[in-house]
Amino acid sequence: MKQAPLADKIIGEFDRLPPQLQNAARYILDQPRDVALLSMRQQARVAGVQPATMTRFAKHFGLDGYDALRELYAHAFRNGGFDLARRADEQVARQKLGGDQALAAEVISSFSGQIAHLAEPETLDQLVGAAETLARARRIYCLGMRSCFPVVSYFQYVASLVRDGVILFDGLGGVGADGLRNAASDDVLLVATVRPYTRAVVEAVDYALSRNVPVVAITDSAVSPVADRAQHVILVSIDSPSFFHAMSPAFAAAEVLASLVAGRGGANALKALEDTEAQFAAFNIHFSSRDRGKNR
Repeated sequence: MKQAPLADKIIGEFDRLPPQLQNAARYILDQPRDVALLSMRQQARVAGVQPATMTRFAKHFGLDGYDALRELYAHAFRNGGFDLARRADEQVARQKLGGDQALAAEVISSFSGQIAHLAEPETLDQLVGAAETLARARRIYCLGMRSCFPVVSYFQYVASLVRDGVILFDGLGGVGADGLRNAASDDVLLVATVRPYTRAVVEAVDYALSRNVPVVAITDSAVSPVADRAQHVILVSIDSPSFFHAMSPAFAAAEVLASLVAGRGGANALKALEDTEAQFAAFNIHFSSRDRGKNR
C-alpha cells in the first residue's frame, strides 16, 4: 500500500496525542481503506471512540472536520492510492455462500489480499533491506511470544539449515531473552509482535538497542511500540473475519526473509544444506517409500 494521506504527520505526533486520539490515529493508520469507504460513526465504533473524537482528530491535524479527512482518503482511493482489499465480485460470491463455508471463504480471501501486500514496492524494499542486515549478521537472535512465537521459530528453523548462529529464544525454564547479554553490534535481533503487544518483547528490543544491536521487526502497525525502534520494519496486516487476529501475513514475511537470507549464503549455504541432508539421512528422519507396508 502506498503511503496514506497524513500518515507521516500522524506517526510523528502519535506519542504526543491524548489516549483517545491515539486510538483514532491507530485505526486511521491501520485501516485506510475503511477511512475512505465507511461513515464516521462506523469508523468511530470500530476505533472504540466517540464520533466527536474523530472530529477532534481531524481538526488537530488542521482540517475543518472528519469529512475533509475522509475526502482525502477517498481521493487517494479513486486515484489508485491504495487497492481495495476485497473485489466486488468476490464479495458477491461470498454472500451467496452460507454458514461455515461463508466464513472460511472470507478468511481465505482476506489472507490473499494481505499477503499480496507484501509484494508492494515499499514492503519489498523493507524485506530486501532486512534480509541484507540479517545475512550480514554474525548471529541472528529470534524473539516472538504467544501467537508470534511460531513466526520467529519458523524463520529460525529454515535459516539454521543454511548457516550457524541463528538463535531462538523459546523461554524454556523462564530464561526468556537472557542470551541477549552476549549480543553485539555485529549481531541482529529479529522480533515479531502484534497487538496486544507483549511487554517482554518491547523491553528486549530496548535492551538490544542499548547494546547497539540492530533490530528487524515484523509488526502490525506504524505506531507499534517496536516500529520506531527497529532499523527495518515489515508491516503486516492482522485483520481477520475470525475472532482471532490473522498470523498468515506474518508467517509469509518470515518465510520470505528466510528465503532471501538462504539465497545470500552462496556456496556456504549449499554446503550447509548438504551437511543437513547427510545428517537427516544418518538419523533416518524422513518417511520414505521404502517404509510403506512395513507394518501391514
